[in-house]
Amino acid sequence: MPHYLYLVRHGEQQDAEHGMPDGPLSPRGKRQATLIAERLGGVPFTSVFHSPLRRAEETAKIMLERLPALNPQPSSLLFDCIPSGPTPDMPKAFESFFGGITEAEIEAGSAQMADAVSEFLTPARADRHDLLITHNFVIGWFVRHVFDAPDWRWMGLNQANCGLTIIRVRSAKPPVLVVHNDLGHLPVELRTGMPELQPV
Repeated sequence: MPHYLYLVRHGEQQDAEHGMPDGPLSPRGKRQATLIAERLGGVPFTSVFHSPLRRAEETAKIMLERLPALNPQPSSLLFDCIPSGPTPDMPKAFESFFGGITEAEIEAGSAQMADAVSEFLTPARADRHDLLITHNFVIGWFVRHVFDAPDWRWMGLNQANCGLTIIRVRSAKPPVLVVHNDLGHLPVELRTGMPELQPV
C-alpha cells in the first residue's frame, strides 16, 4: 500500500536572528506557508501532525486554511531537538556545534527521534499520505535514517523554510527518499533558512 510522508520545515521565524527562541512567523514565513499549502493542495492527506512549537503551529494553521478538510494534531515527537551526539567517526569540523549542548539534551533528542521513526516510518496497512510540519534537524534525521547513514550525518542535511521532503515507506523494502528540500513552489526571494552560499 502506498504510504508517503510529506515533511515540511516551518516558515521563517520573525527575529530569529536576534535570539527569540520561538517567535511568530515573519511576513515571509507566512507567505512561504501559503505557497507550500498551494503546492500540496491536491494531495489526499490522511493526517497532519506538527511540532507544538509556535513557528510550526502557525505554519500548520496557515496551511490548513487552504487544506480545510484536515485536522492538524500537535506531536511531541516533532519537537525541535538534537537527534544525536558526537561520535568517533564524526568529522572534527562538527565538534564546535556541541559546545553548548548538554548530555541530557542529546539523550532526550535521541530518544525522541527513535520514537518518531517508530511512529511515522512504520509501514501502513492502507494508503496513507501524512503531512509532518516540523524542524530542520528532525527532517535531517529522517533523511539520515532512510539512507541508514552514520548517526552524525543529520548534520549538514539542511532544509529551507517550507521546503518539501517526501519519503515513501515500504513494507518489504527500506524506505525511499522521493524528494529532498524541493523549493519549486518558492520564488528566490522566499528561499530562506539555508546556509549562505560561498563563492567558488
